[in-house]
Amino acid sequence: MKHLRIDNRLIHGQVAVTWMNHIGANAIIVCNDKVALDPIQKLALPLAARGSKVLVYSIEDTIRYTKEHPSESLFVICKHPSDALALLEAGLEIMHINVGNAAPVAGTQYKMVTKSIAATKEDGEVYRKIATLRNGVLRSRMVPTSDEVDFIRVLSEAGV
Repeated sequence: MKHLRIDNRLIHGQVAVTWMNHIGANAIIVCNDKVALDPIQKLALPLAARGSKVLVYSIEDTIRYTKEHPSESLFVICKHPSDALALLEAGLEIMHINVGNAAPVAGTQYKMVTKSIAATKEDGEVYRKIATLRNGVLRSRMVPTSDEVDFIRVLSEAGV
């Protein structure tokens, strides 16, 4: 897997154009159990990335597909950090992981970690587990031309 992005917006213009061109992937996998069961999202998400191969899979199906297609250049988009953690814990090799966007969820005790990333204490624990599995490294970057940010550092600075 070439690149994994955690972004609750899933596929949008920034992902479909900017990130795909930067990464050079030949397919996008949207990885989230709930989204994979939603027939409307399964129809709509590929429309947001016309011209690209788009697969909308559960975590289990993403693991299976990536293991069956190890040479395919994949860009995986996870809706939640827990989706990404599940892929890592399944032993998938991921070249790059990027935290993109996480909108605040009403009714949760979140803190704004960056302008575009809200996180709860539980999210923070998951992000730290991801970093632990990646030699302590987890980065955030909105677009390929922006600077990468040490996401674990900004989590700590935000008190998450």
